[in-house]
Amino acid sequence: MKLPISGLSGLGLCLLASAALAQDAGDPDAGERDFRQCRSCHSILGPDGEAIVKGGQVGPNLYGVDGRQAGTVEGFNYSDDMVAAGEQGLMWNLEDFTPYVQGPSGFLQDYTGDGSARGKMTFRLRNAEQAPDIWAYLVSVGPDGGS
Repeated sequence: MKLPISGLSGLGLCLLASAALAQDAGDPDAGERDFRQCRSCHSILGPDGEAIVKGGQVGPNLYGVDGRQAGTVEGFNYSDDMVAAGEQGLMWNLEDFTPYVQGPSGFLQDYTGDGSARGKMTFRLRNAEQAPDIWAYLVSVGPDGGS
């Protein structure tokens, strides 16, 4: 006999599993080192505005990026195509983060189906093996990561 799981407890289990899987996907310690190449454009600022990682403001704050709808950090001026991807359902996760950081405009073109789509991020992560580590680090310093 199966016992029903209430909607809230089921949601909680899914969120915990998502955070655990994201952290298991890479090494947050290696990701912290690898994130140095992202700091020229991105900061990680907690909800109180305190800097977890001081960095540039050319890119959006990456605090809480796991599961966040693309193109929605308040006060950041995204490209119209990034906003459109978010409106089409792009929610940041490891599976989308990896190809995005390797080729932002190409990813947006594929995701939106618009061959002329462009994002504002010009950086491309050359070493694909670093993406899961950087993602694990971002999750570890996010709201569900214990920092």
